[in-house]
Amino acid sequence: MSTSITQGIAAAFLAAITGIAAIDSAAAADPVSVRLKWVAQAQFAGVYVAKAKGFYEAAGLDMTINPGGPNVNVETLVASGADTFGIASGTEGVLYAREKKLPLVAIGMSQQITPFAYVAYTESGINSVKDFKGKRVATWMVGPQYTLYSVLAAEGLKQDEVNIVSQPFSMQPFIDKQFDVATVTLYNELNTLKEQGITNIKVFMPDDSGVTTQQDAIVTSETMIKDKPAEVQAFLDATLKGWKYAFEHKSEAVDIVMAAGSGLERKHQELMLDEIERVMTAKAGTTEGLGYMDMKSIETVQADLIKFGAMKTPVDLKSAFDSAFWAKVPDADKKM
Repeated sequence: MSTSITQGIAAAFLAAITGIAAIDSAAAADPVSVRLKWVAQAQFAGVYVAKAKGFYEAAGLDMTINPGGPNVNVETLVASGADTFGIASGTEGVLYAREKKLPLVAIGMSQQITPFAYVAYTESGINSVKDFKGKRVATWMVGPQYTLYSVLAAEGLKQDEVNIVSQPFSMQPFIDKQFDVATVTLYNELNTLKEQGITNIKVFMPDDSGVTTQQDAIVTSETMIKDKPAEVQAFLDATLKGWKYAFEHKSEAVDIVMAAGSGLERKHQELMLDEIERVMTAKAGTTEGLGYMDMKSIETVQADLIKFGAMKTPVDLKSAFDSAFWAKVPDADKKM
């Protein structure tokens, strides 16, 4: 047998073995899903990047990303096992879920400072939160209202001293001046106002009143933590790695988000990603790493919710917020 034939047979054999190994690797990847709390946008860039760049696949996860929406409850879907993981509402949402006895566990918190803020027109005469007294103040009644209650309390205002109304998922009523004060997220609605040329506004930050509530909780179920802790670790590792990559390669990250979504405007997504980076790397997000859970802040939020009657009894915070997985994420994947 000639040398060339022998080499050809060897090459074919090697290719066959490699192909089989690839098939076995793909077959070994466990099918899992992550449920987002809203539709595809830069708010979730890290998840889409982790999928597109193969971080989940490399971690042994066959990942499906399921978008959310106004009628999607991430906490319930993940707690029930309908979805394996989720990017949920935040500190309040996890606390409510645990009070309802849902077996939901937060393993990380994306946004390190409160992403909500309050806006008023400069000509309104509203120069501080104390000036909210007697004004028509709008907020979303799906959790953010409790942040507002905490801010009012911190500034010495009673809730009945302010005309608090439900805010739709549109800034048009504020633009039409139906509200004196409206709630915005720093990464979306505030940018929307600026893009429409509305700059004659004042912005009031909850953190300036001493109120911090971490948002976009990274969650899974008690069952996953008990039965498949390695998958939970792999998911968190890959997700935070995806976020770090997204912040270090923003143009590519926006490309990935644009491909995943529909009807998205690139400039808006670029601005959103910039602001998401700011709220995710604030405070301990830089010193400790992406996804850090601030237990002191969480304790304060729970105390406020009980004080306002939003929760009747406290929940076991150590069971609701498990930082053990975050602690094991390599610094190279979570520190900027």
